[in-house]
Amino acid sequence: MSEPGVRLYPVVKLVYVFDAYCGWSHAFSGTLRAVTERHPDLPVEVVSGGLFTGSRRVPIREFGFIKDANVQVTARTGARFGEAFNELLDEGEFVMDSEAAARGVAALREAAPGRAAELAIAVQQAFFHDGQSLNDPETYRRIATGFGLDADAVVAAFHSAQPEVDFATAARFGVNGFPTLIAVKDDKAYALARGHASADEVEQRLASLS
Repeated sequence: MSEPGVRLYPVVKLVYVFDAYCGWSHAFSGTLRAVTERHPDLPVEVVSGGLFTGSRRVPIREFGFIKDANVQVTARTGARFGEAFNELLDEGEFVMDSEAAARGVAALREAAPGRAAELAIAVQQAFFHDGQSLNDPETYRRIATGFGLDADAVVAAFHSAQPEVDFATAARFGVNGFPTLIAVKDDKAYALARGHASADEVEQRLASLS
């Protein structure tokens, strides 16, 4: 996954590439939480992808497959979707904008880089459980407040964030599907999970790199 001549990182860390509006990324939250709890000293970089950008920024009703897909997600992973989210889905007017979501993730990440993984999980909880818009900076204000962060600074960072930087980083790692969990060791990147994997499966793949 690494490009010839490009030095990625000199030490081992995890890179979590996800899209906050992706149901499978939401389903991976449990695995991500378990892995980070098992390895509290292992840095985790969170990178946003651009699943709903350009011509894909349309009312959610245009993605008629989402409800059936979420049933499959729950059956396979146990992940749940809240009533407020399902109401948003039924109304059909909401527009998912991955650029806005990436701005919010970047703003929270800037405020607390060491907590980026748990903040990413909270962002997806806000949408897929509570039906809150990830296009709205006030959603990140609420999350920041809940984590004891400077909410005004987070909202200001939302407006100045550059989501294209995250999208370029995801592309540099060769990621074209979300979520993808990567281990970086010296100059090489190793995919630990694509789509879905259990914490034990990730653990086995991580152990093979030692």
